[in-house]
Amino acid sequence: MLSKKPWRAEVVLLFCAAQAFCLFFGMTIAALLQKWGVVGFKNPADFGNPLLATLSFQGTTWLLIPGFLGLHGVKFREIFGLKNESPWVVLLLVLGVVVLALLAAAALEPASLYVLQKLGWKAHPEEAVALVTGAKAFWMRLYLDFFAVVLAPVAEEFIFRGVLYPVVKQLGYPRLALFGVSALFALIHLDAAIALPLFLLALGLTWLYERTDSLLAPIAAHSLFNAANLVLLAYVSK
Repeated sequence: MLSKKPWRAEVVLLFCAAQAFCLFFGMTIAALLQKWGVVGFKNPADFGNPLLATLSFQGTTWLLIPGFLGLHGVKFREIFGLKNESPWVVLLLVLGVVVLALLAAAALEPASLYVLQKLGWKAHPEEAVALVTGAKAFWMRLYLDFFAVVLAPVAEEFIFRGVLYPVVKQLGYPRLALFGVSALFALIHLDAAIALPLFLLALGLTWLYERTDSLLAPIAAHSLFNAANLVLLAYVSK
């Protein structure tokens, strides 16, 4: 069961405000560089734009994590370390969630696309997916793979499972914490076709966090889920 987290409201608000400011600042800089025709920023798909976008959000989170934990007097191993669970048990739980999430995505994404088309919604691939499949340079593909497998899982799990979920739950709204934060996680990916699979993935990641009381488990599952999808994208794009 998830232990009580000592997150103070003012620190959580400061953490979120810092993220919002860095994201807005990064988007503003990217827009200006695109307007000025700087190489690497001329078109939305040019590498400079996703690089700045990912570093200003997920990258910023990496930098904010030590300060956030330090202000609460919490050590890294208390959040990211395994507690009383056997590593092999945690591994099996992680693999189980990943397999179920992949099966759900395979089944629900085509159905979601069909429904959206019937409703007249012109579905677009997630921007991150489009960037990965369209990446030509090896170093660009390497960075995007690193982002998907390492940078994003750590940052997003800390935000959604590590901070927002326990804060909302401890305020006395466990259902809102579970379903609301999971829905927010799905919505930030800005792709209606995969919103439902990502929502179900988020529920599984939250269950893992509750079951193990360690962010390491949902981070590992998130990373493996993204890695599996990268392999599938590479296979489909051939």
